[in-house]
Formats: sequence, structure tokens, C-alpha cells
Amino acid sequence: MNAERVNGHRPERSEPPPVGPAVADAPRDVWDRRVASALAFIRRRLSGQYEVDEFGFDPELTDQVFHPLLRMLYRDWFRTEIFGVENLPAEGAGLVVGNHSGTVALDALVLSAVVHDEHPARRHLRLLGADLVFRMPVVSELARKSGGTVACNVDAERLLGRGELVGVFPEGFKGIGKRYAERYKLQRFGRGGFVSAALRTGTPIVPVAIVGAEETYPMLADVKPLARLLKLPYFPVTPTFPWLGPIGMVPLPSKWMIQFCPPIPTEGLSDQADDPLVVFNLADQVRETIQQAVLELLRRRPDPFAP
Repeated sequence: MNAERVNGHRPERSEPPPVGPAVADAPRDVWDRRVASALAFIRRRLSGQYEVDEFGFDPELTDQVFHPLLRMLYRDWFRTEIFGVENLPAEGAGLVVGNHSGTVALDALVLSAVVHDEHPARRHLRLLGADLVFRMPVVSELARKSGGTVACNVDAERLLGRGELVGVFPEGFKGIGKRYAERYKLQRFGRGGFVSAALRTGTPIVPVAIVGAEETYPMLADVKPLARLLKLPYFPVTPTFPWLGPIGMVPLPSKWMIQFCPPIPTEGLSDQADDPLVVFNLADQVRETIQQAVLELLRRRPDPFAP
């Protein structure tokens, strides 16, 4: 009796999965698509077939160039943990207010990429920057292309009126230019212009706490004579800069944590936008919310260079 026959039928043999051209070509197909996409992107850039808005924002360049670089930075280098993304508006305007630190404003750039990547609708964060940023030749162009504009009430209200997510750091240079000994102590929030813009447009304010930026470039001293000579708000001395030259600009791989806090509603309060007491109290509430969230994140991150 033929051992291969059971009840008069020959059993089917189990064949190994095919390892032929279809499987072997799969990685090649992926690379072919990537190359084709890159060539199409370059062709559109060279032919001018792309759009920018009235502020100079170039969403395609931001998505294809800026955000991939920032994504590697915040995911792989800073190992960023993100909490409370559900507190960002699903649609419509929102004013995202964060603490500022770290000698170089990497926290603002990282926050813009995090909002885009983590928000279900992949929304862009339109950053408000200091006048100095928009007076620097190359930096100004990059800031505009990535969606930034000058931190003034007029531009803020125009963006919020269009239903955009707007990011602001009210500490300004006082925040990023403070010494390491003052780390994670929020500085004064200026005159509260961001609150007035939110009140006039009825926009919810979303406080956001960022921990980790303070350790990227720990400022040990500020050489004020050099800062005045170069017309800069400060000239930092860190453990690696200026001693190591350009290599000293590589950020230390600190562990980052970002917490989006519950939004503070402002709808129906537009008639109080010019009341200094209301503006000050609301700005102080936002500042205190961020400060408490920063302290909580620090308790959860005892080691600034944890894996």
C-alpha cells in the first residue's frame, strides 16, 4: 500500500512560501516610490508649483523637510514622552502657551513637530517668534516657511480668526536666556498680550509644560559685553560652547517630557480683552498651571538623561 495515500486520496504537501521576484522586489518598490516622490517634490520646487499663505507658510516644505528632521530629534535623540494630546482642539482655533528654555529655542521647534505628528488631524502649529528671529537673513526665511510670524497681537488674532493652532512662549528671551541654576523656574509672562488675543477671538488657551530643554545647552554664564557687541540678548557659555566650536552646538541628549494641560475657555469674554486686571489674572493662571505641570513632570523624570 502506498504510504502517501490515505482513504484513497493523496494528501496535499505543504509548500514553503514563495521567495521569488515579488517578495525580493518589495523593498525595491518602496525605494522606487520614495525616489519618485523625492523627484516629484524637487520638480515642484524648481517649477514653483507649490503654495504659501499670506504669512509665507509653506506646508509642503514643512511636512517634507522640516518635520522629518525634527522627528528624528525629538523621537530618537530626546526620547520624548507626550501626554494630554487630547486637550488640543480637534478643529478650530487654539492658543498653545508653553514654557521657554534651553539657550537655543529647540523647544518651540520640537513642539511644532509634536503637535503635527501626535494630533489626529495632523494640524500645524503656527509659532509666534521674537522680532530678532525675523531680522536674521536665513533664519527669518526658514521661520516664515515653517509657519512662524512675529509675536504681535495683530498677527496672532489674524491666525486665530482663521481657526489656526497658534503657539506662543510668553517668557521670550528671559526664558531661553536664563542660567542653568534657575532651570525650570518660569520667568515673568510679559504684558499678557497672548491673553488679549485669545479673549478677543474667544479662543481656548492650552497650557503646555516642556521638561528636558533646560539640559540640552546648560547655560553656565552670559558674556554680556559680547552680547552687546553682537546685538544679541545674551551670549551663552555652556559646558561645550564655545570651547568645542561648532561641535559645541550639538544638544545634549536629555530626556524630554511634554504635557498638554486642559484648555482654559475664553469664549464670551471678548469685552474684557482690554481690562488689565482680567488679562493679568488669566496670564497668571496660565503661568501657574504650566509651572505646576513642569514640577510634576520633573517628579516623574528623576534622571535628566534617562533612557
